[in-house]
Amino acid sequence: MVCSALGVGLSSYYERRNRRPQIEAKRRLLRARVKRLFVKSRSSAGTRTLVDMLKDEGIVMGRFKVGRLMKEQGLTSKQPGPHAYRVANVERPDIPNQLNREFDVNKPNTVWCGDITYIWTGSNWHYCAVVIDLYKRRVIGWSMSPRPDTELAVRALDMAYEMRGKPKGVLFHSDQGSQYGARKYRQRLWRYQMTQSMSRRGNCWDNSPMERVFRSLKSEWVPTTGYCSAVEAKRDVGYFLMNYYNWERPHQFNDGLPPAKTEKLTKMVSGFC
Repeated sequence: MVCSALGVGLSSYYERRNRRPQIEAKRRLLRARVKRLFVKSRSSAGTRTLVDMLKDEGIVMGRFKVGRLMKEQGLTSKQPGPHAYRVANVERPDIPNQLNREFDVNKPNTVWCGDITYIWTGSNWHYCAVVIDLYKRRVIGWSMSPRPDTELAVRALDMAYEMRGKPKGVLFHSDQGSQYGARKYRQRLWRYQMTQSMSRRGNCWDNSPMERVFRSLKSEWVPTTGYCSAVEAKRDVGYFLMNYYNWERPHQFNDGLPPAKTEKLTKMVSGFC
């Protein structure tokens, strides 16, 4: 009688009633997958990132549906808002800004970038130096130490040099930190036959790919109160940089693919060794 009054066919009513439990079961499964990936990212993944992570697992879903599934579970990304940076234009006369924000390179081991950040480890600060390859934004070297000295930056460079097969002719770019301008570091670059480039003083945009790595590390991964010990910090930061960031975390620059996976696929297509 109700179907007749609303103009709904009986067959449509019964088909919809029988299908409802299946829809709920499928939606619960999708909610569970979204929450698992959200927790894996330590509450940092937003809708775009989750879409790419689901796509990597063979599930195609739009941003708005992912957003609804997040809302149903009360999941909110902890990504920070934009930050206002001051701009300066003073270059070092002996080490000019040769990169000049030309961040798009067409092959690996053409341009590397490096920088240093600090992380709380329970009783004091530890410092982390990182080197990335601009080709696909892959982390290729890192090091941690309680002292922000030149040796810290040199160890990260040495790791990158060995990991990438000792390439020659690389342009290495960094900010004007004292570690990168020290004689020992410049001698190491000379030994590796690399050309040095430095950002303009106080201009973080000149090294923005590195700043983006550190933003992801600190806002997405490092606990709000820091780590309990240096051992825990090194283990967790190393896992983020060399595993999660390189192999699992979607990167917008690579159309939603992690840097290492993108590099691997590109090698397979182009035959690069």
